[in-house]
Amino acid sequence: MNTSARSPRDEFELFLEQNLHKDLLRFTTAGSVDDGKSTLIGRLLYDSQTVYEDQLASVKKSRINRSGGAIDFSLITDGLQAEREQGITIDVGYRYFSTAKRKFIIADTPGHEQYTRNMATGASTADLAVILIDATKGILPQTRRHSYIASLLGIPNVLAAINKTDLLDYRQEAFTAIAGEYIRLARELGFALIQCIPISALRGDNVVERSHRMPWYAGPTFLEHLETVPLARPATAQATRFSIQYVIRPDASFRGSAGQISSGTIRPGDRLIALPSGEQTQVESIITLDGLLSEAFSPMSVTLELANHIDLSRGDMLVAPDHPPVVSWSFAAMVVWMHATPLQPGQSYLIKQAGRQVRGKAASIRHRVNINTLQREPAERLHVNDIGAAEFETVGPLFFDPYRSNRTTGSFIVIDLLTNATLGAGMIEEDLSVQQTGSPRRAGPESPVTELDRHCRNGHFPAIILTHAQPVLAVQLEGALFERGFEVFAIAGTKEDSIPAAAVVKTLYAAGFVVLYERPGPGAEEKQEFRAVAGERFFDLSEESCAAPAEAIQQVLSFADSLRIPGAYLRNTGNLRKAV
Repeated sequence: MNTSARSPRDEFELFLEQNLHKDLLRFTTAGSVDDGKSTLIGRLLYDSQTVYEDQLASVKKSRINRSGGAIDFSLITDGLQAEREQGITIDVGYRYFSTAKRKFIIADTPGHEQYTRNMATGASTADLAVILIDATKGILPQTRRHSYIASLLGIPNVLAAINKTDLLDYRQEAFTAIAGEYIRLARELGFALIQCIPISALRGDNVVERSHRMPWYAGPTFLEHLETVPLARPATAQATRFSIQYVIRPDASFRGSAGQISSGTIRPGDRLIALPSGEQTQVESIITLDGLLSEAFSPMSVTLELANHIDLSRGDMLVAPDHPPVVSWSFAAMVVWMHATPLQPGQSYLIKQAGRQVRGKAASIRHRVNINTLQREPAERLHVNDIGAAEFETVGPLFFDPYRSNRTTGSFIVIDLLTNATLGAGMIEEDLSVQQTGSPRRAGPESPVTELDRHCRNGHFPAIILTHAQPVLAVQLEGALFERGFEVFAIAGTKEDSIPAAAVVKTLYAAGFVVLYERPGPGAEEKQEFRAVAGERFFDLSEESCAAPAEAIQQVLSFADSLRIPGAYLRNTGNLRKAV
């Protein structure tokens, strides 16, 4: 088509088509207070001519700019009134712009330590971390904190924008010293690509246009680096993970599983495995509001119609049969704690991962990270803005990949059971199911029969059920559980033999049994001892809440169902070790 003959409509459609196929770079900015993050982003948008006229007019009319002086570029991004009054960034500000080469999403995050959780939130989806460093101050504790969080969140690339070089007369030696120190820090944190650029956000040096005041610098400008930095491997190239949010059943003729593709690509005819059941299925069709699709990929939300009507519900997952995720009840994770109420081992929480929610707890805290030194320190709890490593145990299985492999299925949040408040965010590092914790272990040489082998043989996890002085109820429960296939054993104790009886209970638990312990008046210390051994698999059947035997039996049977291991993983012990 002759360009001179194109109509305005043709030009507009061509523009949309070109813009649609541009790469998208998500990057986050972070640094200490007054390092110039908001000014840098404002200058970037202004010099690249991507600020709307009404935005610029609003900035010029603001109380701060009424004197008619130079434009305060930080006002373009600091949108909250409190931010403008205090001159700091408080919340995460998202900005969107594009150039001829790429589209960009900017997360302008807070620099103050008390808003560290906001910074972690803004950086969670970024491909590049921009760390602002004030050239007059050098590397500060917040520089280390934000760099550590960026590496923890799996951001592969980091750009150190060394700002305010104009205040040091653009001296090369000042930039070289700071850049060298930061490169050593970034290498220690494991970043794949590190770039340092000397800039002056206030004057625009090396932001969009190359600075004539720094002829000694031969590297890219800030914008040039944004346009050329390699992007991370797209989620479409990863193994298929489809998290089910809702099962649609308008009538007897249709059953669809609606959800989001966390990673990978799905096409009609693809074979998938359903978790936790382990049943195999095949994709019949991919349905959206706009009609049927021949292909769907991450992060699209679609409805899948399957060839066979298997039992699926919210929280289940469809996965690639050749690359399944880990299925586990225990894992180790790095945690960024975001709430004033500290993370305490043993406390019950709601763990939300992908589309699944289960009750769980932090079994232990491995360490807390000292952000100033990056050293690990012992800790009994994690307080607000703390970062540390913890071991978690859940009542039901989670389906996950290590966070380094898959950000979506490898991340989770911790929710308060009573208030529904988000307390913290975690990044899963490893599966701990092959190291089942909390059970007494035999002394001497390592046994060839592991706890996992016993659980596999039994088909369920062990538990301790305290029935108090109710011998008839204990007998009924033992019979009901035995009929349902549980390896169950009842023990009756007295106040005098509590210590040896408790030892037998723990030994049977270690052997994989569901143990019914009936004795009068167990004390708080004894209960606490059982909780320490069994965790969420300890059930205290108090007399007050279970006066009616039928009600008590129903409660125990419901609890026992949560102990079962999905049947698909019992067919092969080796597969179970990988999956559970």
